[in-house]
Amino acid sequence: MIAGLETISHGELMIGGRLANDLPSRERRTAMVFQSYALYPHMTVRKNLGFSLRLAGLKQKEIAQKVDDVARILGLEMLLDRKPANLSGGQRQRVAMGRAMVREPEVFLFDEPLSNLDAKLRSQMRLEIKRLQRRLKVTTIYVTHDQVEAMTLADIIVVMRDGRIAQIGSPLEVFERPANRFVAGFIGSPPMNFIDGVIEKKSGTSYFQSGTLEVPLSPERFTDLEAGQPVSLGIRPEDIVPDGHGLPPTNALEVRAPVSLTEMLGNETLLFITIAGKEAVARMQQPREVSPDETLTFRINIGRVHLFDAASGNALSTSAVQVT
Repeated sequence: MIAGLETISHGELMIGGRLANDLPSRERRTAMVFQSYALYPHMTVRKNLGFSLRLAGLKQKEIAQKVDDVARILGLEMLLDRKPANLSGGQRQRVAMGRAMVREPEVFLFDEPLSNLDAKLRSQMRLEIKRLQRRLKVTTIYVTHDQVEAMTLADIIVVMRDGRIAQIGSPLEVFERPANRFVAGFIGSPPMNFIDGVIEKKSGTSYFQSGTLEVPLSPERFTDLEAGQPVSLGIRPEDIVPDGHGLPPTNALEVRAPVSLTEMLGNETLLFITIAGKEAVARMQQPREVSPDETLTFRINIGRVHLFDAASGNALSTSAVQVT
C-alpha cells in the first residue's frame, strides 16, 4: 500500500508531508528492496543500478555519476561489470539496495531482504543496512519475521498479528513492557516462559498461584487483581537464574527444578526445566556441564515477572519491570 501496489481502503498515507493515497507509484518516491533481489539477470551490476535512472530520462553522464557514488558507498566498484549470476548472495543484496538508493527516495521499503542469506551474512548485512540508514537518514520501513533484525535495526517496532497492530514502541519498550501475551512470546529469544494459574489474596497482598508455586506480586506494578482471577505468569529465561551462575536478583524467589535438556551455545547454556508442572527455559550466563536430570536451585527475579489476563491475553502490569 505504501508503494502504491495495493489500494488503501481507509486512512491517510503521508509521505514527506504530502497526502499520497491517490498518487501513482512512480510519483511516491519510494524504493523497494525485495527478498528475492529481483535483479535483471542479463544486465551487469552497472546497468542494474542505472536502469531506473535511464527510464526517468536522466542524461548518461548524470547516471554514471550516481551509479559510481552508490557503488562506492556499498563497496561495489570492483563488481560493476559482473552479472548477477557471478555474485554472491550478499553482493546481490547490496546491488538491490544500491538500485533503491540511486533513486534517492523519500522512503525505503525493505521486504525481508536478508531471509535468503546464511546466518553469518545476515549479521554482516544487518550492520551494513544500519550504517547505511544512519548515513542517508531516509525513512525506512523494514518487514521481517526475524525479531533479531527488528530489535537491532528499528527505532520503532510495529508488531503485527493477523493484519492488526498488536503493539507499537521502541525495541526496549516492546521487550520490557509487552502489551499482551502474543507480543511477550514473540519478542525475546528464547521466548518468554508462561505458567497458567490464578490470583490469591493473603493479608492484603496478591500472589500468583500455580500448584506449589506461589509468587508475590508487587502492588506498585499490579493493581485491581481479583482473587480467583485466571492469569498467566510470564518469566523471561534470563530472569530464572541458576544458583551460583551470574548475578542473582536481589528480589528473588528460590525454586528447585530438575533439568531435562541443555543447549550449549558457547557464551551461555539454556536449561530446560520444569516449574509448577510446566516446561520452562532458564539461561545460564556462565556455562558449565549440567547432567541430564540434575536438580538445581534457581532464583526467579520476581521484580521482572509479567502478568497477563487468561481470557484476553492483555498485560495486567501498570509499570515497567524493575531492573535489578
